[in-house]
Amino acid sequence: MVETGNEGVVWRGLLLAVLLVDTVVLAALELFYLPLRLDGTILPRLEDAPVPATVLLAAVTTPLLVFLAARLVHRRAAMLPLVVWIATLVVIGVFGPGGDRVLLPDWRTLLLLAGGALPAAMVLGGAVGRGQAGTRGAGRGG
Repeated sequence: MVETGNEGVVWRGLLLAVLLVDTVVLAALELFYLPLRLDGTILPRLEDAPVPATVLLAAVTTPLLVFLAARLVHRRAAMLPLVVWIATLVVIGVFGPGGDRVLLPDWRTLLLLAGGALPAAMVLGGAVGRGQAGTRGAGRGG
């Protein structure tokens, strides 16, 4: 099956919309499960120690979404999952459901922001850099 120009644009737009919905859902889950503790409620009881397991989820999924947007849609669209992820954390974290503040005022919030944003920013830089490297040498004779 050969895609025409308009069909390709429609499919890319739908794919980008799915990636952005995934980004919002993942950011919300990472934020809501950030306060997990080893208190015997969900996880086993072990001195009520905090377990920011969602930081690992953010460190894997956010760069993956940026990579997929760059690879499958367009490299200029690669920044959208990162922007939407940060915006979702801020909006839900500050204005939360029912007006509740979900962002924790401690190190786990900073760890979540760093764990999701820094690897995604590195992947974004790589995607943009690959695109510029391909056009930089195009006009030269060597």
